[in-house]
Amino acid sequence: MQRVMGQARRAIQEYGMIAPGDHVAAAVSGGKDSLAMLAALARLRRILPGGFTLTALSLEMGFPGGAADWEPVRGLCNALEVPFELRKTQIGEIVFSARQEKNPCSLCSRMRRGALLNAAQALGLGHHRDDAVETFLMNLTREGRLDCFSPVTVLEDRGITLIRPLCLVSEREIGRAVRGSGLTAVKSRCPDDHATARQERKGPGTKGGIFGALRRSRLCGW
Repeated sequence: MQRVMGQARRAIQEYGMIAPGDHVAAAVSGGKDSLAMLAALARLRRILPGGFTLTALSLEMGFPGGAADWEPVRGLCNALEVPFELRKTQIGEIVFSARQEKNPCSLCSRMRRGALLNAAQALGLGHHRDDAVETFLMNLTREGRLDCFSPVTVLEDRGITLIRPLCLVSEREIGRAVRGSGLTAVKSRCPDDHATARQERKGPGTKGGIFGALRRSRLCGW
């Protein structure tokens, strides 16, 4: 976890993600990425000059399989002394029951993002380095365009800055940190969990090379 925290600190400082006195709402899905991000930010708020305040924000998605068990997240927040807010939504019911989407991930993602933005003053999402590589490859191979999400995105119409503190950390490093710290992930109730295009993985050497090229190109603010 120390390495994850160091890389998050580097990203925050390199891309100017957090200013002294900012209020950061960490979007916590309960997966390993968001848990690692929350733990890193909780430590960094006391280290970075000027400090910042932190709130953990989770959405109960309302999937057909029933509500998720949020007690591990609540317990972690108590241990880290981070306020925890859980907002109930009907996103799962709309996507899978009302709309019966054949490819539900896109709509679900948009609705989840909207719900988080509506609930947050400042939002930190748990995208890591491998997500950036996979997003770039999906845009390139499926849509024929060079594009990726940015480490920092300013949403001027909402007065919110969306940040990605784990953008320099690999998924493998996050997994080791979570296991080493004994953090308990929340089991997803999504019927299509692990069935997205992002599961088409590349080898670690390939991903590292692509990420290096993305950073050197300065594409999309990298």
